[in-house]
Amino acid sequence: MAMMGKYCKAYPLKKLREFGQWKENTENVRKEKTEINGKEVEVDRKLTDEDFLYLQENFVVTDGIFLDENIIFDSITSEWKDFCQNILGFEIPVYETVNIEASANKDTSER
Repeated sequence: MAMMGKYCKAYPLKKLREFGQWKENTENVRKEKTEINGKEVEVDRKLTDEDFLYLQENFVVTDGIFLDENIIFDSITSEWKDFCQNILGFEIPVYETVNIEASANKDTSER
């Protein structure tokens, strides 16, 4: 079963390809359905600069929103993390917890 991470952000492939050590694992691209000779078949899609890939919270890049499927890039180095944070502006948001208190002045009297 596919694992969903807590956070990922989509980037155009053109931007990711700016990283000097970028290497795409094209064997892991998502499949597309197409019709060949009247039959529907699945084929590997061809990645273009205009396609979007997902940078996951663990700095892995996937072709889809799931953390552990269709992994296109997983050479996680300090240079890659620096590129993600300083060039792409990738930052995992920190959400503050909100405490909601019950109203102490609830009117419970009958009229």
